[in-house]
Amino acid sequence: MTGICEGRVAIVTGAGRGLGREHALELARQGAKVVVNDLSTTLDGVVEASSPAHEVVELIRAVGGDAVANGADVADFEQAGAMVRQAIDTFGRLDILVNNAGFVRDRMLVNTSEEEWDSVIRVHLKGHFAPLRHASEYWRNEAKAGRTPDARVINTSSGAGLQGSVGQASYSAAKAGIAGLTLVAAHELARYGVRVNAIAPAARTRMTEGAFGEAMAVPEDGFDAMHPANVSPIVAWLAGNTSGEVTGRVIEIEGGKICIEEGWNHGPANDAGERWDAVSAGLAIEELLARSVAPEPVYGAAPIPAAAS
Repeated sequence: MTGICEGRVAIVTGAGRGLGREHALELARQGAKVVVNDLSTTLDGVVEASSPAHEVVELIRAVGGDAVANGADVADFEQAGAMVRQAIDTFGRLDILVNNAGFVRDRMLVNTSEEEWDSVIRVHLKGHFAPLRHASEYWRNEAKAGRTPDARVINTSSGAGLQGSVGQASYSAAKAGIAGLTLVAAHELARYGVRVNAIAPAARTRMTEGAFGEAMAVPEDGFDAMHPANVSPIVAWLAGNTSGEVTGRVIEIEGGKICIEEGWNHGPANDAGERWDAVSAGLAIEELLARSVAPEPVYGAAPIPAAAS
């Protein structure tokens, strides 16, 4: 198998189903050796007896690729480290980390429990940090030893994290955090030869079927815009050997549409050169808001009602 990832070694988390599965298969088609990670849980977080990661490994091997399964909980710091070591011990190196694992606990903010909040933040945000932390240490050590990597990290944010999504406070907060983590990691790891980007995919997965219902159904004919495989070629390009100038970006992918997200930027400003008082500060802020770009509406939101006078 040859392609833009020929000879490279990748870890894909949450790769037993959905987006992660398609990422692992596409990376293998492009020539990468793949560690297929999947904790194998139900949507309710219950660990299942058998892992779909092994099926993905067999599919890759059946077409001449090379892959191994991994069952780590990526939000467990020690298990994440062992997963990184497995890639290096098995294939001799690590070039690509695709952080994809996650689940949802959709609920309106006032009904969200502490456990639901903690579990979503843990699997998404810590589940990105822990593998990235261990992979970064490996790449830093390689660079210090004179073997500067040509490494790639592809994180998974979401439109929910970039624009917000009603009923998904915990998920939106975690995905916004991942976008911020991506920006920082891109700058901190550049000196070690690592490029860090994120995707914000829209696709039909176990997580989205309940939320979108019939809107996510497979069409009887024509282009299936919600198939998760639509996202994976962009992941493969970011992971490959021709994307070395791209870092610190968030790329939204939906069907055949690619959009470069433009996040927080400094807008209009007013510097008084001294401490504001509350009244003059309010007048200044109102004037600046009139000159600023309004934020995009939150997904699923009705117009915010006017404040009572």
